Amino acid sequence: MDLGFDTIGNATLICYDRGPVLVTDPWVRGSAYFGSWGLSHAVPERQLDAIERSEFVWISHGHPDHLNPDSESYFLGKKILLPDHFGARIFDAYRKAGCDVTILKDRRWYRLSGRIRVLCVADYNQDGILLVDLDGRLLVNLNDANWSRGWLTTVRRIVRRFDRSFVLKLTCHGDADMINVHDEDGRRVLPESLIEKRPLSERIRYTMRFLGATAFIPFSSLHRYQRTDSVWAQEHAVRMDEYPPGTTQREGGEPAGGLFPPFIRYRCRADTFEEIRPPPNAPNLYEPEEFGDHWSDQLDADDMRDAAAYFRAIEHLATAWDFINLRVGGKDHTLDLGRGRECGLTFEAPRGSLMAAIRGQIFDDLLIGNYMRTTIHGPWPKRRLYPDFTPHVAKYADNGGARTKAELKAYLADYRRRTPLEFPPLEFLILSFSRRCKNLLRPDSAAYRAVKRGIHRGSGHRSG
Repeated sequence: MDLGFDTIGNATLICYDRGPVLVTDPWVRGSAYFGSWGLSHAVPERQLDAIERSEFVWISHGHPDHLNPDSESYFLGKKILLPDHFGARIFDAYRKAGCDVTILKDRRWYRLSGRIRVLCVADYNQDGILLVDLDGRLLVNLNDANWSRGWLTTVRRIVRRFDRSFVLKLTCHGDADMINVHDEDGRRVLPESLIEKRPLSERIRYTMRFLGATAFIPFSSLHRYQRTDSVWAQEHAVRMDEYPPGTTQREGGEPAGGLFPPFIRYRCRADTFEEIRPPPNAPNLYEPEEFGDHWSDQLDADDMRDAAAYFRAIEHLATAWDFINLRVGGKDHTLDLGRGRECGLTFEAPRGSLMAAIRGQIFDDLLIGNYMRTTIHGPWPKRRLYPDFTPHVAKYADNGGARTKAELKAYLADYRRRTPLEFPPLEFLILSFSRRCKNLLRPDSAAYRAVKRGIHRGSGHRSG
């Protein structure tokens, strides 16, 4: 291809300038989240070849549907580009492995070829955003990022400079996060987004209008559940037929409403596209044992020591929760956090992936897999994982290395320094206000839901 791009896989973008130049988040084979997720569609040989021949690979963040260990052979040896995430965990790992790896400084354009340049933004939630300028056509690769994370003004300003812009963004009902949550009576508590299941077209069109973009390509949500203990969540995943109509090509190559199919090949000079129709992967199911998980396995003394050290090192947890209980092999192991027994969390999971997540500091992978059962104990406002568990454990601590109060202060100060006019985001202010005013903005109140919708409408994001 002379100049253009392909979208394929889960969140893979391939950009061409007389040949493949850049590929993003190439999950092309294998599984993610301890085997819970598989790709919904196969990646064709044509795109596999382009991925292998690309000079650059950009990795948005560490989730295995973006940075996939089973797919590393397709990008190791290339020039790896990374957002400037606090903690530099991915950069340090690849540099230690001897890879050619570069951190893209925030809000700075980098030229990759004669007609392709990129700009990257790392947000405080450890997500990454990539803007790609293909000689006047702008790709806005938002991946899983939510626009309350300190980058919205910058992106909107850049989008408005381009006559033709494409948003690539996670769009789902919320299953791409922990939804296997129960109350103390054993009832599953689904998030509002899954209960309402508002039409995707509504969110997509809002996103386009809000950013000022001319087109939208579904992205970062093309997965399926494949473990027998997580397949229950498949009914909440997005189906291909839920994406809005309007993909019939009109004169000039633009589909009605600017709503493209998920898998396309776009040629920039003619502004035309063709739909890539990869075959859907067979809906095979796998037992958890195939991924090293035996639900009957028990924790030993070393496991408990490591688990206690892991959770207690994250100082914020003790300010919000009284205990964390690990239910493994049918046996409870309670870690007191020094307060009481009113508010707490029970995680029921198989020993193999639980300890791999703890020792590997990738607890979000366990949450998103949706086979671990989470029970939340206690009255409001502790009946949710946000904002006092998931971001502090999975984002700030695991990925950012910020475990103590001092480290967290430095973490947030770093992002505030990068963009003082866009930080703290509105969501932080609302959370702060709700804590101070308590019952005025309860999470189960209509007022709180209205405010939250005002921030997150159209996002379908991974929260926290």
